[in-house]
Amino acid sequence: MLLLALPFPAIDPVAIAIGPIAIRWYALAYLVGILLGFFILKRLCLRPEWGLSAAMLDDLLFYATLGIIIGGRLGYVLVYNPGYYLAHPLEILALWQGGMSFHGGLLGVIVAAWAVARKHERPFLTLGDALAVAAPPGLFFGRVANFINGELWGRPTDLPWGVIFPNAGPLPRHPSQLYEAALEGLLLGAIMFLLARRPYRQETAGKIAGVFVGGYGLARFLVEFVREPDPQLGFLMFGATMGQILSMPMIALGGWLWWRSRAIVR
Repeated sequence: MLLLALPFPAIDPVAIAIGPIAIRWYALAYLVGILLGFFILKRLCLRPEWGLSAAMLDDLLFYATLGIIIGGRLGYVLVYNPGYYLAHPLEILALWQGGMSFHGGLLGVIVAAWAVARKHERPFLTLGDALAVAAPPGLFFGRVANFINGELWGRPTDLPWGVIFPNAGPLPRHPSQLYEAALEGLLLGAIMFLLARRPYRQETAGKIAGVFVGGYGLARFLVEFVREPDPQLGFLMFGATMGQILSMPMIALGGWLWWRSRAIVR
């Protein structure tokens, strides 16, 4: 089995170092993902049927970025490792060490979108659709950064593409970070692109967001079967992981949003 394993690529987690200032791939992934997402929103802004304005997008960029960082970090701290951070509260601010929760970040972005929609008196679900189209690039680069960091690896495998991660013992493991990058970033991104190319209809607002939320939940639920559970949590109810438990409501919500949009146009 070891003969078929791939060695972990020797990539320095620090992408750029200038004197005492070090910029990590993890930070660059978030930056590039946010900038690409903003570029996509700008393109949607050029299409009148979406009803988006430049001022609204500026507010959305600011508040959504806060939502991603604050929600993602607090989600990880409160759900995945509360005991450790209760004993080491200052390390909550150490974002460069990793430890972000997608589900927490999603809640942060939902709150941000609700606040911006209320301020600009625009439909909340329309903003949700726009954000769904803009999100996959950030998911892709975030998962690639997880791989570079050598974190969130998969369970042991004898498949020929198993990777021996530096801090995960001698056994080859599923590169589950790359599975998620492919499903959540590339595949879901392609679906969002195809849906966004169609003429947008305000009366079916929420359909694209439903596909994104449900699609992410399904992809994450499936990858969790080969992803190593968080050691401080292990397996929970009925042998499910925390990621699977948190993804089930997303699948249900995505299905409801899709059903709702289909029912409206009948």
